[in-house]
Amino acid sequence: MKKHVISLLIVTAVFFYYDTSTFAMLKPSDPTEDSYELKIQDILMLLLGEDIERAVNHYYEEYLTESPSVYPYQVDIAEVERVEGFRSFHFRLTLELTPVVGPHIPVGKDRLTFEISPIIPDDVKLTNFEHIETYELPPHWQHLILQK
Repeated sequence: MKKHVISLLIVTAVFFYYDTSTFAMLKPSDPTEDSYELKIQDILMLLLGEDIERAVNHYYEEYLTESPSVYPYQVDIAEVERVEGFRSFHFRLTLELTPVVGPHIPVGKDRLTFEISPIIPDDVKLTNFEHIETYELPPHWQHLILQK
């Protein structure tokens, strides 16, 4: 619960100072230097890490014998929205991410949408999981595939 309250506070702080276009211009998967925005995004990804991992593991358990990992630097903020308008504390956060197995072998690309609000139990709720693309595993990692 504390983790979710902190994440809500961070998201709120970000929106007091930045709009969604700031995040659209940020390329967290290939930054060349540190910035305030990147630090805030990295903190947010750490705080949402368990929720992201849980959603990814739930999806991939039907397809892989090993749960993929999601590293904070492999998550991009695709969209952020205040659900109830200016200065509300109900947010919709859409993330695009690349889960990996083994030595960072990508298994796919996914889009997750979370609602973050103090009226939601534990402050965070996954509202949509969209699997965008499946990547082919190298031959020596195909033993992880349950079904094709």
